[in-house]
Amino acid sequence: MLKTVVKTFLIALLISTCAFSASAWDDAGHKLSAYIAWQRMTAQAREQATRILLAAPEDADLSVFYSSDSRSAATKQRELFMIAATWADIVRDRKFKERYDKYHHGNWHYADTFWTTTGGKIEYLKSDEDGGKAVEKLYDFEKTLRDASESDQEKAIALAWILHLGGDIHQPLHTSARITEFEPKGDQGGNLFLLNPKETPRERSENLHWFWDSIVGRTIARQNDACDTDYLPPIANSMMKKYPSARTQNRLALGNFNEWQKESFAYNPTDVFSNDLIRFQTPSAKYKKNAFRLAEQQLALAGYRLGEMLNQILGGEATTNNAAKKN
Repeated sequence: MLKTVVKTFLIALLISTCAFSASAWDDAGHKLSAYIAWQRMTAQAREQATRILLAAPEDADLSVFYSSDSRSAATKQRELFMIAATWADIVRDRKFKERYDKYHHGNWHYADTFWTTTGGKIEYLKSDEDGGKAVEKLYDFEKTLRDASESDQEKAIALAWILHLGGDIHQPLHTSARITEFEPKGDQGGNLFLLNPKETPRERSENLHWFWDSIVGRTIARQNDACDTDYLPPIANSMMKKYPSARTQNRLALGNFNEWQKESFAYNPTDVFSNDLIRFQTPSAKYKKNAFRLAEQQLALAGYRLGEMLNQILGGEATTNNAAKKN
């Protein structure tokens, strides 16, 4: 019991002090999409989301991210929602074995299309390799969140996964397994595509997946170790200004997660594996600029889709089309 109390206190203290580090888009990317979703959500949807997250199972260590400091309830609720979008990466930590064994699922974070290029044309391939379950789990968790018979404990886990996976499949490399002579079984979402000279030691090696996951923090650095409350909102507001929600209303495809995956994957043969990307070389300035532009667009779109979907599920006026059915 004492061990659980100490662990919970340390986690809560770290979150209230500054940002919690995790991986995937990376924690900044996931929190940005969650922030944008929160801006789109009605007061009723926000209230329901907060209530559900606070009801999470104790062993998930999810509700502990609601800070007990003196800031406004509105700020603390938004931060809980944003951190929940990173929870699926937080539970990757093997030091907390029981939590890891129960809640971590590595192959839920991606939904790969296997492909190659032949004579300059894209060829889609079947593979015996694991292509990931992100799309499948999004449908499952959406169903849980809509089901009045499900407990709030189950809905809390479902909501955290929806926020995370909804962000993941907007990162193009979370939808791609490119097959080449170097990667005959697929490149694991660009993890096997190296960006350093061949002789670079493994511990200093960088790959294409890392490049895209961490693109926000590398492009817009934190100043003076700024915490999330200071660092993230200006970035999110800039994204929403560049890519306003009004321009996305005809492409939200709410509930059609297959379409979200297909749309994200389509950027791989063009923008991700563009002609100027060369194996074992640092991407050019032009490539970096285009990649960040696409990342901003995708993070904003993920936020708009998640926010409007949660308005439909959790209450408030739905502003877009009805959720599509699973193909």
